[in-house]
Amino acid sequence: MRVERWSTGLLVFVVLTACAVAQQRGDTQKKGGEDLTGPYEVVPNWPKRMHEGWTWGSVVAVWAESPDRVFIFQRGELPVLEKPVGTGGIPTRVATSAKPRWQNCVVVFDRNGNVVQSWRQHDDKFVRPHRVAISPYDRDRHVWLVDDGAHQVFKFTNDGSKLVMVIGEKGKPGNGQYNFHRPTDIAFLPNGDFYVTDGYVNTRVVKYDKDGKYLMEWGKPGKGPGEFNLVHGISIDVDRGRIFVSDRSNSRIQIFDLNGRYLDQWRDIRSPYYLAMTRDQQMVVSDGVTQKILKYDLEGRLLNGWGTFGPFPGGLWGVHQVSVDGEGNLYVAEVFNGRVQKFRPRPGVDRSQLVGQTMQSLSR
Repeated sequence: MRVERWSTGLLVFVVLTACAVAQQRGDTQKKGGEDLTGPYEVVPNWPKRMHEGWTWGSVVAVWAESPDRVFIFQRGELPVLEKPVGTGGIPTRVATSAKPRWQNCVVVFDRNGNVVQSWRQHDDKFVRPHRVAISPYDRDRHVWLVDDGAHQVFKFTNDGSKLVMVIGEKGKPGNGQYNFHRPTDIAFLPNGDFYVTDGYVNTRVVKYDKDGKYLMEWGKPGKGPGEFNLVHGISIDVDRGRIFVSDRSNSRIQIFDLNGRYLDQWRDIRSPYYLAMTRDQQMVVSDGVTQKILKYDLEGRLLNGWGTFGPFPGGLWGVHQVSVDGEGNLYVAEVFNGRVQKFRPRPGVDRSQLVGQTMQSLSR
């Protein structure tokens, strides 16, 4: 009996001591809070502001070629607001409705948010930037830019020194083999062939060979299989020969074979802005209505999702493109908030909850 009393007393003493030490260290369990950023935390002050008094315009695209070479495609720059957030945490400016100065449409940053390059020499080519991409099968790492306002798709050398290819005519929309009417995205096959979604006005997917020769197309307006209402994104499951297409205003993703034959659809995704195949064979989708980053397996089963509307660090508004670098950092381009945010995995997080590396790398 004395032994039991002594053991109980010792246990109480140890627990009380541990609690006191925890309080002194400040590491007791936090009270309150919300899980706003899922398995990630925001990297503060990334990227760094390039000019005093000016900030990002409507940032539509981001592509992390590596942690030290992150491409941002934006619609010019906007004046910094004294009060960017109003009452109730609502932003006081929508980046897409503001009037930018037209410079620094393409900028490249390193891991610390410093400018590596600015393609100022090409600013006059762009009208309404929409997407940036690099083929994972291209050893020369050409940079492709889709501009829906110019009705053009551009292919540049990786350093921006040379314009290699242009499809479409600036200011001349159309639906011919080499004309677009507000194109939106691009995706690649290992042999160099590529597909362009076209787009806001035309309702089709167009396929070209590696040299830009027209091969075929499919799609028409409507709600049935193979019909579209705003073709906004595209991604390819190369292993199974399937093409995923964002049918944004029909709130679905349609799936086709490599020749445009309809296979299947995933419904009830409110507004799929962007699709990205990951190297671990999952599909990442950004939803422009719910403001969530969603992750699905390739049969369409939702694995997890997170995201909350807001202009604060970690909030989201109009995620137009996502990218993941080789270290697992997630980048999101927000068209309405007018910014890019960099998220890093939380320490000790379950890695299965993270977005896998998107198809930037030549290695598989």
